[in-house]
Amino acid sequence: MYDFKLSTLDPAQFPLTVWRKLSQRSMNDPSLYSYGDPQGEAGLREELADYLRHARGVNCTAEQIVIGAGTQTLFSMLCQMLTVLGLKQIGFEQPGYQAVQFVSKHLGLQNIPIELDEEGLDVQQLWQSGVRAAYITPSHQYPTGIVMPIARRLKLLQWAEAVDGFIVEDDYDGEFRYRGKPVPSLQGLDRQGRHVVYIGTFSKVLLPGIRVGYMVLPPPLLNLYRTQLIHYEQTASRFHQRTLQLFMQEGEWERHIRRLRMVYQKKHARLLEALKTVMDARVKIVGQDAGLHLGIEVDSEQSAAELVRLALEQGVRVYDALAFSTGSAGRVNRILLGFAGMELSEIEPAVRRLHQAWQGVYR
Repeated sequence: MYDFKLSTLDPAQFPLTVWRKLSQRSMNDPSLYSYGDPQGEAGLREELADYLRHARGVNCTAEQIVIGAGTQTLFSMLCQMLTVLGLKQIGFEQPGYQAVQFVSKHLGLQNIPIELDEEGLDVQQLWQSGVRAAYITPSHQYPTGIVMPIARRLKLLQWAEAVDGFIVEDDYDGEFRYRGKPVPSLQGLDRQGRHVVYIGTFSKVLLPGIRVGYMVLPPPLLNLYRTQLIHYEQTASRFHQRTLQLFMQEGEWERHIRRLRMVYQKKHARLLEALKTVMDARVKIVGQDAGLHLGIEVDSEQSAAELVRLALEQGVRVYDALAFSTGSAGRVNRILLGFAGMELSEIEPAVRRLHQAWQGVYR
């Protein structure tokens, strides 16, 4: 069975030997026997702030960073802060990342779907919605793969300034870009430095099981965090935080990212080549500039759900973009293909089998 799963990484790329060595060193730290800073390990936050400034264009200090056990945990804290400020609604990309939508809904916020156009979140629709907070994935929209251009980012910031609102910028796989120059983070473009919450994770570069993420809070929310939520104990393991700190301090983090970029660049190129060689004009490739998955729009009268079923019968798992939508968005017949967890040698045979599965339903 070939599986183009979106959330799977290449386990062979995890730096196990180095990680084990640094973990053993971390165990000798006597501070592990206490609960630690609720905001996260100071040393790790310093390393993160330095990395985010030079690699992602994020304007921040270590004091602005809050570490937690993944994006959902951090977003739940953020939702509580927004509620304290009187915000009752939050706009979400449609289709978009449903895991965070579940969090806000369960915490009593109303989720407002905002549709996408070819440049990402529709700003005009955002204005019309009346919301003062929006959650977006501009560097590689999840799941469509759209990379939001700078002009659209600036329009979003104009909206946030005008309504005195907040943009939550989820940069979940921003380390991987294959074409064009890196686009500056929204947070780095925020002239006032007050309207963007930047969220990141170690899940796409190391392992999802490490369960360490972080958010960079603008001053208004940082003050609120320190008065309202500072008594929450840290949710991420101090042991893993300390190991990550050493991993970054000794240059292993950036060396690891460089290695991963080469590995995933090869897989990305192999997938594009296979799609163009095997399927040719039968599919339109979308969202191919960045990230660890891309989309294809299939020239067929069949629904995406039916295409998924036909592929499964031939031993290939692919994913329907419509499954990420809770409303009318995502009507395009789009299939999603994650390539990070595939062996390089598997990619072309998987595409050939996929082509065989759809041979009878192409227009």
